[in-house]
Amino acid sequence: MDLRSKTVFMSGGSRGIGLAIAKRLAQEGANLAIAAKTDMPDPRLSGTIHTAAAEIEAAGGRALPLLCDIRDEAAVAAAVGRAVEAFGGIDIVVNNASAIRLTGTMETPVKRYDLMHGVNGRGTFVVTQACLPHLLKAENPHILTLSPPLTIDGKWFRAWPPYTIAKFTMSLFTLAWSQEFAGRVAANALWPRTVIATAAVANEVGGEAMLRLARKPEIMAEAALHILRQPAKNCTGHFFIDDEVLIGAGMRDLSVFDVEPGAPLQVDFFVEPLPGMRGFDAAMDDHG
Repeated sequence: MDLRSKTVFMSGGSRGIGLAIAKRLAQEGANLAIAAKTDMPDPRLSGTIHTAAAEIEAAGGRALPLLCDIRDEAAVAAAVGRAVEAFGGIDIVVNNASAIRLTGTMETPVKRYDLMHGVNGRGTFVVTQACLPHLLKAENPHILTLSPPLTIDGKWFRAWPPYTIAKFTMSLFTLAWSQEFAGRVAANALWPRTVIATAAVANEVGGEAMLRLARKPEIMAEAALHILRQPAKNCTGHFFIDDEVLIGAGMRDLSVFDVEPGAPLQVDFFVEPLPGMRGFDAAMDDHG
């Protein structure tokens, strides 16, 4: 699919992987509606919806910053309405917004549980539901959700059940929508093989030291672009891993995405390491 003048509605996107995807799609001429909560600068986190919009437009796209808490059904409906008014429709939804807390059942405050499930599961549902009437009118509509491959391997549930289940809720919706809207709207998930250098990793996973073992967000952006170019009728129901997508597209040297060339890469949660990567157990040991 040619993405020129296509409209992408993205939850989150003021920083990290979401912003990288938005900028890469902007380079292809897409319109980006960025629906996120960060309106004012935060000393702990770089980027706002306004700085993101400026970077998107500098990359060659058109941007619409939308102050929106995706847990608020009315706010999401209003944001979708503004995006349609500005750009004439919606062709792609990217469910990027997510909340994380790596704690066990007894250590997770209910308030934090509610945040993770409100943003990850409920927010993904609310955003997609609001956009679907417009996606169903689009030429090649896609839903792309940043969530992991589904599994029942107990090791992924042992350490941080609330977060794991919140992320898998996003993946379950991906599977459901690929069946419910088969032949009409593509629904796929994308997840990184390795840790990605983002504020969430620095703040919640392993600190600054973990960033040395990470890949840059741009690997996810390139993978997302490749997926969103595919025919919606034929490319749906997949749980893509970023490096597999790029290798399948003919890219052989992925070291360009390494934060620190030559450092061993840390595999991300919910996927298995390739040779030379640090496994999940190493990350568990680092995190304590």
